[in-house]
Amino acid sequence: MPHLPDVVTWSIPGFLLLIVVEVVSFRFHGDDDELGYDSRDTATSLTMGLGSIAFDILWKIPALAVYVLVYELTPLRVELTWWTLPLLLVAQDFFYYWSHRSHHVIRILWASHVVHHSSQRFNLSTALRQTWTGFTSFVFYIPMVAAGVHPGVLAFCQSVNLVYQFWIHTERIDRLPRPVEAVFNTRPTTGSTTPRRAATSTATSPGC
Repeated sequence: MPHLPDVVTWSIPGFLLLIVVEVVSFRFHGDDDELGYDSRDTATSLTMGLGSIAFDILWKIPALAVYVLVYELTPLRVELTWWTLPLLLVAQDFFYYWSHRSHHVIRILWASHVVHHSSQRFNLSTALRQTWTGFTSFVFYIPMVAAGVHPGVLAFCQSVNLVYQFWIHTERIDRLPRPVEAVFNTRPTTGSTTPRRAATSTATSPGC
């Protein structure tokens, strides 16, 4: 299997730069309908993001062990080629949808995911407000590994997905055209996506 880059790690400087750009845009081109940034709220989001990276290193050890075991046991193999990669990205996005939806409708999973919705502001820093208990998601991707997808390829697809998710956590820019968003933005599709509603949603309320 060819070496695949950690897209999220390489994207972190870009994330931080875009957050600065967004802060500046709010400063010089404010909008009464947008909440913008608050220093304490942003500090919380960045702290949660850093903590998530640290804890993910720990959670990925048992998750990787399970993936490797499943991959070694299955006789199936999916080769990584120019034409299978787009299909693998779509497949990963499919399982991400069900992981995300389950984290909104199953209370014990919502307890892990709710921190992502704890801000009343909707900006790019909020995208980095991630849980420190990310181990609740790995089980949803076992079917991909059982189908013969190498764990390293799965990790690459997940990182591409996470980079895309960064863009949909802001009220500063227009959303993608609806046909595109309907296919690629796999958040639950019912319920309000406004920041105030997201911050106060219940365990059964879908959101972004």
